[in-house]
Amino acid sequence: MRKNDFKNEIINFIKKSTCSFTCISEIEKVLKKEGFKELLEFEKWDLKRGKYFITRNNASIIAFEIPTNFSSFSIITTHSDVPALLLKPNGAYIKEKYLKYNVMPYGGLLNYGWLDRPLSLAGRIITKKNDDLKVEIVDFKRPILVVPSVAIHLNDKANTNLDLNAQTDLQPLIALTKNKDYWFNILKQEVKDKVVDYELFTYDLTEPTFIGQNKNILVSPRIDNQTSVYSALLSFIESKSSNIKVFSAFNNEEIGSLTTEGADSNFLIDILKRIAGSLNLDIASTLAKSLIISSDNTHAIHPNHIEYADVTGAHSLGEGFSIIKESESTTNAISSSIIKTLCTRNKIKYQDSTAKNDIVGGSTLSGISLRHVSVTSIDVGVPELAMHSAVEVCSIDDVFELYKMMKIFYETQIFRKKNRIITKN
Repeated sequence: MRKNDFKNEIINFIKKSTCSFTCISEIEKVLKKEGFKELLEFEKWDLKRGKYFITRNNASIIAFEIPTNFSSFSIITTHSDVPALLLKPNGAYIKEKYLKYNVMPYGGLLNYGWLDRPLSLAGRIITKKNDDLKVEIVDFKRPILVVPSVAIHLNDKANTNLDLNAQTDLQPLIALTKNKDYWFNILKQEVKDKVVDYELFTYDLTEPTFIGQNKNILVSPRIDNQTSVYSALLSFIESKSSNIKVFSAFNNEEIGSLTTEGADSNFLIDILKRIAGSLNLDIASTLAKSLIISSDNTHAIHPNHIEYADVTGAHSLGEGFSIIKESESTTNAISSSIIKTLCTRNKIKYQDSTAKNDIVGGSTLSGISLRHVSVTSIDVGVPELAMHSAVEVCSIDDVFELYKMMKIFYETQIFRKKNRIITKN
């Protein structure tokens, strides 16, 4: 795909992928349009050459394509969830003639980045009709709430010591009314049947946009991690491979991945085992020949705070995607050398990324997945600014380089010998 088309398409994807549920729903639509067949985990599979996908809990997805001849898996993992405010059950309440809603932070929010913005809602609502339960994925697509900040006149420390309390300072305002029914009327506009329960997340309504001399700076909500998701999905669909291609987007990375559909579940290894079993593959030897790429964003050097960057491992916007090597990453000399070889051969820009020793980084998807799946692995991502704010910043050029690398990765055969690695595409 050409860069201009890529820019337009990724904007559309980010706008539609407002939470993990809507993200997976959008991926399903893309895969079905491309001829992928949906499989259900509780059914028996009879796999042949073809294209398939499986969802779990409406919030994670694994897709794979089986070619005629194959020798290993080529796997890319991403995550579908984004930091947000999550609505608590029965959280609507009246205070001082304001209709408010009790929320909890989901993920490591940059709290002040969520103040004074028109917020909408997206997620999953469970409805009931005649005692039958139905799952409905919803996106309100309009302003519903706002979290107002305290004016400087009332808090003279706001510009010097902004210590926000998640329980008191992040509670959003819905309406000026003494009637809580207004909240339930909002829900009724989205679903017809009786609401039993819901998982609804706030999201910022800011339109993704480009700034800069060449319009290459992307300013947008949900850059982390929908840029990785779309790059991986597009490369997965477009590439032709002699390996069994696998694309995955896991939920709950922002809260530790320890859920039934998170990277710390058996979701990935369960699917790989079922593929191997159906195709009469030895799972252990097949995984030993495979490679997994974990794609999640990382921090670029900040123009106003270069003191946060590592002395030799700083990475900038516009210089390519990052190969991440941190204390908890899975990148090693072999996996990085493979990807660097592919990039050099195909003139794809990349940069090495390390963090300062006194700044703790997060765990990685592949690092979590490797607790269940033993595969040679590498961590990559797009460097960005303002991570976990409602609106983030990155270079679209870096995202495009990430996509190009992923496409080449899927199209490359990697042959492993004891002390020799051969890459061929």
